[in-house]
Formats: sequence, structure tokens, C-alpha cells
Amino acid sequence: MARRTPGLDWILTGAVMGLVVLGSLLVWSATSARPALTGGDSTAYLEKHLVNVAIGAVLFVVVLAIDHRWLRIVAPLVYLASIAGLVMVLAMGTTVNGSRSWLMLGGMSIQPSEFAKLAVVVGMGLLVAERTQGAWRRRVNSVDVIGMLVIAGIPAALILLQPDLGTMLVLSATVFGVLAVAGASRRWLVGLVLAGGAAAVAAVVLGFLKPYQLDRFMAFTNPDLDPRGAGYNVEQARIAIGNGGVFGQGLFDGSQTRSGFVPEQHTDFIFTVAGEELGLLGAGAMIALLAIVVWRCLAIAVHADDMFGRIAASGIACWIGFQAFQNIGMCLGIMPVTGVPLPFVSYGGSSMFAGMLALGLVQNIHLRSSSLLPTGLALNARPLLRL
Repeated sequence: MARRTPGLDWILTGAVMGLVVLGSLLVWSATSARPALTGGDSTAYLEKHLVNVAIGAVLFVVVLAIDHRWLRIVAPLVYLASIAGLVMVLAMGTTVNGSRSWLMLGGMSIQPSEFAKLAVVVGMGLLVAERTQGAWRRRVNSVDVIGMLVIAGIPAALILLQPDLGTMLVLSATVFGVLAVAGASRRWLVGLVLAGGAAAVAAVVLGFLKPYQLDRFMAFTNPDLDPRGAGYNVEQARIAIGNGGVFGQGLFDGSQTRSGFVPEQHTDFIFTVAGEELGLLGAGAMIALLAIVVWRCLAIAVHADDMFGRIAASGIACWIGFQAFQNIGMCLGIMPVTGVPLPFVSYGGSSMFAGMLALGLVQNIHLRSSSLLPTGLALNARPLLRL
């Protein structure tokens, strides 16, 4: 039987390209009518966003072209680099919206916690792959689970110190998904859910959360409680999305968007631009594209040859899926405001770079998948880059 290797997953690539194009238009619309933000240049943020996309595309190609055998060598370095970045943030970072999450390097702002998500997924996948390589067992044992939690726990603790609860929620959901895919027992999964709930209650009761974080949570439970304060963002986001109706008010014509009523609309609340200007149909199409990305990542995970590929692809699916749900949910008022970007759509270099690196890794896993090969050839399959 002839040896065959799958090419790029063009459905996944097409969905991401669609999100990037939509995101570029929405970023342009959200910023073009705000001279105080752009300095009078209506295309300033669009140009910066396109530069971020271009850099992300280069990172995607680099990861895609790397021989998969190098991934296990580079993985520990990626993890250690993310830890170093998180430590640097605490030592010399810049505080934005109450969170010390940013590093200013050469006039460019970097958010290391975005890269930490990918580093945790890769680190957990590497640990399980090394421990189960050559073994008959297909599920992780308690020692493996503890090791995976340690790998995730170090960056999680550093992220909590910033504090960045939005990223912490996404990271927690990603870790839970990875453990489930790796085959952790139900006792571990149920125990982690209970422990997470207990930790959340303790954080509120013992006063670990800052006042503005408590205000956001109260506004989530009742947006009308403080419509001019903590509930303002959610209230304006709902109005913007409601204005769009089914077909939207038209790109660059959203009344709330043009008036600048929704804060952080080009980053955390960019979905409101889609809802107002593209309507239910446009916003629904964006959600469908995000769903396709998650679906294709899970499909690639199912057909991966090894545990590393399976965990990495499924972990990235959990990360993108939950972060998209969190971002869209806070715009709709069904999730608390935590300040996480919409993957491949929101303005922001760190988010775009991390997303493109993750996409390149998933496509790399797909390229070396031997699901189309005879069993005897599976172990010798090597990646073949087909562009």
C-alpha cells in the first residue's frame, strides 16, 4: 500500500483566515471614529493590527515547518521562557485596568500570560508523552496527574499574583480539558471541580479579590446594580448588540460604536461591533467560524499518532473554545467581565502571536498524522509540508 501523508487542514486554515479578516474590519471600525485613541489617524490601529497578523503568520509558518522531533526538544525551553516572562511581569511589568500583566519592550507591549497558555499545554503533553512512551497503558495515573498539575500550577500562581482572573479561568478550563483527554480518573476530575469551587468561595470570603473584581462580579449578577460604574461595560455592550437586530446597522455605521460608548471595544468587547454592525447573521457567522476551529482541532487530536499530539491539539481546542465563550459571554452578560480577547479577532499582538503559534502546532500535528497510512508505516511517518 502506498505511503501517504495528509496535507494542511484547509478547513481549519480557512476558518482562521475568515476570523482574521473579520477581526481586521471590526478593529478598523471600532477605532476609526475615535481621534482621541488614534491621534487623528483613522487607520492607525488597522495598520498595527495588520502588522500583528503578518508577524503571527510568520510564526505560524515557522512552527509548521519544524520537524516534529524538534518539538520535544524545544518544548521545555518554551515552558521555561513563559515562566521567566511571568516573573518579569511581576518585577517590572505595567499595570493596565488593575492587572500587572504587561511588559514594555522597545515600545511594544507584551502579555506573557497569553503565551503561558500554550506553554502549559505543550508542557503537560510532553510530560505524559515521555511517561507513557513505550508503555501499554493509554491512561494517565495519579503520578502523571500530579506532575501535570505542577506544570500548570507554577504559571497559574504567577498569573494569580498579577492578578489576571480572566486568563486564570481560561487556563483552568484548558487544564481540565487536557486531564480529561489524557484519561484522568473521574475522582481527579470531580475533585478538581470541587477544589476550584472551594477556592473561589475562599477568595471572596477571605478578601483575596480586589474591590474592582468584586464589583465586576456583582455587576455580572445584577447589571442594573451600578449601571454607571461596574455594570457600565455590560450595559453598553448589550445595547450595542441589541441595536444590530438581524442584519446589523452596517459596517462603520454602528451608532454605539461610532459614538464610543463601549469601552475597550477594539479588544475585549470587539464582539459588540460584530453584533451591532453585522447583526445576528454576522455575529452568528463569527461564532460558527470559531466553532469550526475548535471542531478541526479536536478532529486532529482524535487522529493524532501519539499522546503528545493528542493532548496538545485537544488542549488548544479547549483553550480557544473556552476563551471565545468567555469573551462573547461577557459581551452578552452571561459571563463576568474578565478582560480576555476574542481569539484571532481582537486587537492585540500577544493574543494574535500565541494563537498563530498554537495553530501552527496543530497543523504540524496534522501533517505528521499517519491516519491514512498502513499500521506498519505509522511509526516511521514524518511530516511533509504541503502548502
